Formats: sequence, C-alpha cells, structure tokens
Amino acid sequence: MFGGSDNAPSASSVPAGPAAKPPPVNLAGRWTLSATGSSSCAMTFGASSPDATEGTIAPAGGCPFNFFTSRKWSYTDAGLTLRDHNAQALAQLSPAGPTRFEGKAGAGQDVALSR
Repeated sequence: MFGGSDNAPSASSVPAGPAAKPPPVNLAGRWTLSATGSSSCAMTFGASSPDATEGTIAPAGGCPFNFFTSRKWSYTDAGLTLRDHNAQALAQLSPAGPTRFEGKAGAGQDVALSR
C-alpha cells in the first residue's frame, strides 16, 4: 500500500457531480421562455463573461407556471438549469440548436428557451 487507509475511497471511486463548463452560446441577453400549451415571456440573462457558467435571470411579466420566480441560471455537463429565488430548480434544459434550449419544468411541462 502507498500509505493510505484500506478503507479510504480512491479518487476514481468517488462519484463526481456534473462539471461546470461554458454553455455553447453566450447566455447574456434577452431570451424568450415558452411552455407548450401556455404563455411565453421575456427573460434577461446576466453573465459576468461570455464563457460564464452561472448568472442571474430577470423575468418579465406573464411567465408561465412559476417561472416568474426565476433568479439564477447555471450550466454544467447536465445542461442549463433555471433556479428560483430559493435556489430550487425550476427547469432542466439541453441545447437544441445555436439559439435554443429545450427541456422539462419541475412538474414535467415541456419548456423552451430561445432567442
């Protein structure tokens, strides 16, 4: 053995969470959130740099479901996550083109984010 405990997990056996990586497009700016069978609304995404992996969201009025509570976004290998003012995930979206993300809201509704 190389001085480690027989009980200690090796680095390769410890599961890692999704790694932060820059999104495929600069998310800063105005986006439209839409939900199947419901309304749509504008959202302004803030980012500290073009390759930021997290930032703020300022939703406009009329957002479907509880997306009016959107305040933060983050991007990892798992995709784009929109979070509310309590850091609870509202939706998980995946890239669906150069200016579009698609996925599901927490309650299972189909949602899309596009420019």
